[in-house]
Amino acid sequence: MANGQARDEKPELDSVKARASLNRLFEIYSDIAQTADEVMLTRCPYKDAASRCTAKFGCRNQFFTADPTSLPACAGSDQIDYREAWDK
Repeated sequence: MANGQARDEKPELDSVKARASLNRLFEIYSDIAQTADEVMLTRCPYKDAASRCTAKFGCRNQFFTADPTSLPACAGSDQIDYREAWDK
């Protein structure tokens, strides 16, 4: 086996490297979450990345194409503040 380790032996965990790796992952995911939180303030939660509507109910911003199997396009504005509908 590599590094002279027997098959049943487990390599020692380098806690300093592991902590640094976890901290870096936390930073990456924090940035992603912050961006998602900012986008969530003005983008309909049912609009996907391709501007298709994934809502399972009717919406006046749904634009249906000739293909009955495809999701409708979302014709809504990303300038609308949806927070009033979500916040209690």
